[in-house]
Order: sequence, then C-alpha cells, then structure tokens
Amino acid sequence: MQATCWMGKKHVEVESVPDPRILNSRDAIVRITSTAICGSDLHLYNGFVPTMEKGDILGHEFMGEVVEVGKSVRNLKVGDRVVVPFPIACGECGACQRDLFSLCENSNPNAWMAEKMWGHSPSGIFGYSHLTGGYAGGQAEYARVPFADVGPLKVPGGLDDEQVLFLSDILPTGYMAAEMCDIKPGDVVAVWGAGPVGQFAIASARLLGAERVIAIDRFPYRLAMARGRAGAWETINYEEESVLERLRELTGGRGPDACIDAVGMEAHSHGLQYAYDRTKQALMMETDRPIALREAIMACRNGGTVSVIGVYGGFVDKFPIGSFMNRSLTLRTGQCHVQRYMRPLLDRIERGEIDPAFVITHRMTLDEAPQGYETFLGKEDSCMKVVLTP
Repeated sequence: MQATCWMGKKHVEVESVPDPRILNSRDAIVRITSTAICGSDLHLYNGFVPTMEKGDILGHEFMGEVVEVGKSVRNLKVGDRVVVPFPIACGECGACQRDLFSLCENSNPNAWMAEKMWGHSPSGIFGYSHLTGGYAGGQAEYARVPFADVGPLKVPGGLDDEQVLFLSDILPTGYMAAEMCDIKPGDVVAVWGAGPVGQFAIASARLLGAERVIAIDRFPYRLAMARGRAGAWETINYEEESVLERLRELTGGRGPDACIDAVGMEAHSHGLQYAYDRTKQALMMETDRPIALREAIMACRNGGTVSVIGVYGGFVDKFPIGSFMNRSLTLRTGQCHVQRYMRPLLDRIERGEIDPAFVITHRMTLDEAPQGYETFLGKEDSCMKVVLTP
C-alpha cells in the first residue's frame, strides 16, 4: 500500500509499505477513505517530537471502511464505515473506566519511554512517534486499528466523510478545551490560536453558553473565519496590538473568565520574548515555546480557568507560577479523551448544530501529502486544513 512516511525533519514522502494485518483478536483493518494533516503533525514534521524513526507512517485523523476484523471484535463487521479516534484505548483499565481514554494504561507498548520523559505514560497514539507506541498512522491506504471493539464509531448513512472525519481528533479536542473551562452563562472566553482546533474551541464555547468569545491570532484569514463560521465576538491580531491591554479593555479590566491555549509548543510572537524562547530552544535549554500559555495565565481573571489543549512535549522556561498561584487560577489540560465525545458530537452534527467541514480549505490526494505539509506549514493559499484522499 501507499503511505505518508516521515523521512527526517521537514521531509515526508509517500512510499510503498507492507499492508497491515491482524495481529490481535481485537484488531480491525480499515481501508482509509479520508485522512487529514493535523497541526500536531507539524510538530513531528518540524522535528520537535523525539523518538521519530525514518519510515514511520504519519497521521492520526482518519476514517474509512472496515475490511477485516479480529475474532473478538463483535461490534463491527466488514463494510461498516467508521471514524477512528486518535488515542488507542483498551476500554478496561482504570483510566478507561473513568473515561480518561487518552491515559489508557494498556495501549502504549513503549510506556517506559514516556515514563522517562513525563513520569507516567499516556495512551498509545496513531502515527505519533515511538514515545506513544510507534503505531503506524492513518495517512495511508489501510490502517490496523487495535482495540477496535472500543474505539471506532460507526457512521450513519446520509453523512459524508467531511462531516464526520474530524470526530477523530480536532472537533472533540476543541470541544474538550471549552468544556474544561466550566463555562457559565455570561462568561467571556479568550482563545489563543485560530487554527482548526482553535476554531472548534471557539464554536464549542459558544455551544456551551459563553456570552462572548475572543480569538487571538496573527493571520487575517484565520481571524476572519473565527469571526464568521466559528462565531467569535471579537478578534485580536497580536502583531497589531497588545493582547493583554486589549483583553483588559474588552472585559472592563477584569480579564476573561477562561483562557484557552490552542497553540502549544511552537507558539509565535515578536520582540524579546520570542527571541528568548528561540535562543533557549537552540541551546537545548527548553523544548517548547510557552508564549501563548504565559500570556493566557497573565490575562485570565482572578479565580478563572486556563484550559490548555495545544500540544506540549517537554519542558518550558519562565512559567509564571507566581501569577498562577497567587491569583487562584485553575489549570486544566490533557490530550483529548476522544471516545468520550464522539457520540454526543455526532448527535450535534446530525441535529445541524455544527458542520465541522467549514475548516477544510484544501483537498488533495494521498500522493500530494508532501505538498500538503508544505502548504499547511507555510500557511500558503490561506490554508486552514488539508484533507487527503487515498
């Protein structure tokens, strides 16, 4: 089969690789009909996530048709259309029993690697380095899906791929970011990052009852989408004005009730702060640039909530712990527990409350994946989201 393979920093190729096969009785093989390039994939592409190996198959947002099932998989049959969640979860461990699927205790065969880096291991993840299991990803013609009796969601007739594909990751991720804010009627929510996850965080905050949502980014096309399809009340271009000053002005000096960091480890800024973080990275004195996180903490009102859904991989510097502690802030974060949200969000899609396809700007074939990565990374042609069709 053909698959998108990581060949080194900023280098992917579509290669011929062996077809996947059933390895466990709880496996399924899925023929991929749609897959996508995620902002998290760019962290791999840019070389910020360790333990990648040449030839690793990328991709954790995918869906398709079941073509084979293991003998223990009773809930799926050949021919079913399914969306596959990016965390791999057994459904039986203590974490899974508490619906904390991205913390599954049984799905990461390389847990020892993650334990050295993070203290404890999260779940396995498709196509996301050997730190999270070394599983082959879904930017391919076929994929092996472990624990297929737990993860994949069957898609009802009448919905096309583009309406449901993002149930695999970014729609539940944006929704969880908003849910962690514990939004009350009248709340003001600020979202750093108006990429695909940020767009869904904005839309989800509105669905959950936020009175005003403020989007922060530097690309006019992203801010325009945030104001339009996602439903932001106001936008801030951080290259044109001070984010902290503008947020104080918009909230009567109080600050937002909740702040969402939908940016993560590769945050961009200008001036001394950005130069400081880039220098620290170059000297291997920190791994991630926590610019959005620092700003979200400083902006949030006293007693408010900071929700972090942007991906961080290692260690940061200049974390404003004094502000965080002295002002009684709450920090909530995590890789999304996708399985928890897939069915409720599918119901919202069917009721017409949200159409996730609004973030798609580029459609390409699987063979065009290298071009897709370059276009997405460079924000070329107002690129928001690339969907690949094998």
